[in-house]
Amino acid sequence: MRVIKKEDFKEFVNLLIGDDTKEVVGVKAKGGKFVYDELSSADELRLDFDVTVLSPKKYFMPPVETLLRYDLSSDFKVEPVNEVTPLIIIGIHPYDLIALQQLETVFRDTYPDANHLLKLERSILIGTNMQNVSPHSFAASMGTATTRYGYDLMLTDIGDSYYIEIGSDRGEDLLERYARVSKPDKTHEQRFESVINGIESKFQKALNFPPEELPSILARTYDSKLWAEKAEKCLSCGSCNLVCPTCYCFDVQDVTELNLRRGERIRTWDGCLLEDFAKVATGENFREDRASRYRHRFMRKGKFLYERFGFIACVGCGRCASGCLPDIADPVEIYNTLKEEAL
Repeated sequence: MRVIKKEDFKEFVNLLIGDDTKEVVGVKAKGGKFVYDELSSADELRLDFDVTVLSPKKYFMPPVETLLRYDLSSDFKVEPVNEVTPLIIIGIHPYDLIALQQLETVFRDTYPDANHLLKLERSILIGTNMQNVSPHSFAASMGTATTRYGYDLMLTDIGDSYYIEIGSDRGEDLLERYARVSKPDKTHEQRFESVINGIESKFQKALNFPPEELPSILARTYDSKLWAEKAEKCLSCGSCNLVCPTCYCFDVQDVTELNLRRGERIRTWDGCLLEDFAKVATGENFREDRASRYRHRFMRKGKFLYERFGFIACVGCGRCASGCLPDIADPVEIYNTLKEEAL
């Protein structure tokens, strides 16, 4: 554990930015919201944010990513592509750190995905405990309001300083090289415990049951009328998929140049709420109606992935609820309603 004064923390961030070996990314204010973007100065960094529009997933699973390049001329060549920019990401809330851990589990399963894993391996993650909370968030209900793993460093605002938890040798090395830190005294420890103990009280939304019950609740309400009722308003826009930190579905396409000789295979984000997501080559669509797509999203988050990996694939960030135009994607409302039905 270490403590760093806030003025020294700014110097620490500026020194990181000045090191050309890694790109430094942090949370910045933009258009009344918050986003992850490259930092040019420590003054741009906002650690008092409630939630970002997109999660840091975008750096490890880019919205558009080249997987390989090919040349179909006389010498047939296929070149795998993995464009990795070493990153230091500053300001990741615990729920997003847990989401990244879930994605790592997925991308290590069966056929490890080098493109995702190498990007993650070459990045340093600096988390921050929440000072402000999105009104849509229910991370406390999901056990993701705080975390003891998944970071290299974790920052907690304790007034005139940041309390720093060290999660890896890489994080400790970063402090030794760039930061003026000290060991916490009894007052620092007390302030830290007070902040941590007060985080859960910041949340306005909560599940009415332990999340461990969710798989069985969904199993019992698979035929609920709620799915069709909510789906009547669904725009099939996929916004809830795109902002979700644990969604990992993608489409793969070959894009050939006009000379028909060279091209690229690209991976792009996809989403189960999109109408063509479950369509196959014959034209058959296994989830043609909106209700089945809408239900599938909640089933996948709360039941299907739990059965495969052992975790609920919802970290309670609330992005889906805030991003849904017809206001039908709030997991708290859906899950609490289904709990009542399942009684």
